[in-house]
Amino acid sequence: MIDPRFSEAELDQCREHITSFIREQIAAANADGAVLGLSGGIDSTLTGHLAVDALGADNLHALVLPATVSGDENMSDAERVARELDITYDVIEIEPLIDSLLTAYPEAKGDREAVGNARARVRAVLNYLVANHENRLVLGTGNRSEAAVGYFTKYGDGAVDCHPIGNLYKAQVRQLARHVGVPEDLASKTATAELWTDQTDEDELGISYETLDSILVTHIDGPLSVAATCRELDVTPETVDRVREMYERSEHKRRAPPSPDPLT
Repeated sequence: MIDPRFSEAELDQCREHITSFIREQIAAANADGAVLGLSGGIDSTLTGHLAVDALGADNLHALVLPATVSGDENMSDAERVARELDITYDVIEIEPLIDSLLTAYPEAKGDREAVGNARARVRAVLNYLVANHENRLVLGTGNRSEAAVGYFTKYGDGAVDCHPIGNLYKAQVRQLARHVGVPEDLASKTATAELWTDQTDEDELGISYETLDSILVTHIDGPLSVAATCRELDVTPETVDRVREMYERSEHKRRAPPSPDPLT
């Protein structure tokens, strides 16, 4: 596999680059701070640490938004992160809102994907409700690996004002998290979007993050052909093709909604 991790010097540069980016985004919007959804996972935990570095604890408001499918451990970790960062946070149960949606449209009951995506979109609505009320920006927690294969909910966790860690592969997220002082049990924690019970990222993707990162670095973002990628990484063409297919099929998630060309 390819190791995309930074050198020690690059880690310091990356940290400063991201914290400067956050400050610039807040200043450009003339905002009073940021709102961040904390899930207890590594992406939101790292983003929280970097946001506090950039803005100070007083200027970050966290939301912990559990659903019935959320693990108690993850929600405890989310609150633990907020307390350790000494930031203001609110816990808001989202399942009553999901129940209201399904009462309004009961045909969707039992549709795991539709209801799971609705949970992500309800969280986005709450993030923006607080952000608009407090004149803040919503910080995203998406990383480069997941964005490349569309592993996020359109207008859900993808509905944000900026993505501070959006150019970091998953391995780099974990590495930078350790560098900024995130405890090891959180830095190495199994990733899950918790859109439904017992869901994990790697199970749903059908590939490990190590393999995904390597294929992205060498083939999707890099110059190697499928054959060269297979030789370099010792993976099958089917695995590379699967990542390429996910990348191409999710292109619409990474672009603004299309419109027809103007009449000439």
